[in-house]
Amino acid sequence: MVSQDLLEILRCPHCVSGETRRPGDDPGRLQLMNNAWLVCTEEGCQRKYPIREDIPIMLIEEGDKYRDVPVEKLGQP
Repeated sequence: MVSQDLLEILRCPHCVSGETRRPGDDPGRLQLMNNAWLVCTEEGCQRKYPIREDIPIMLIEEGDKYRDVPVEKLGQP
């Protein structure tokens, strides 16, 4: 499980990187869902990052795979 301390510092890599950086003071905050997913809370992002063996997979490509999957339909990664 991802600790609250880690969750406080992790950000969506898409929302905080280079040309895709979102405006604002602290873009790309993540929310823990079902103890198995980190979901970006930025409006319009919808990237979801799986947690496998207690390790968040924070690759933009991983987040892209699940953009169109509703949170309630996400299974275990």
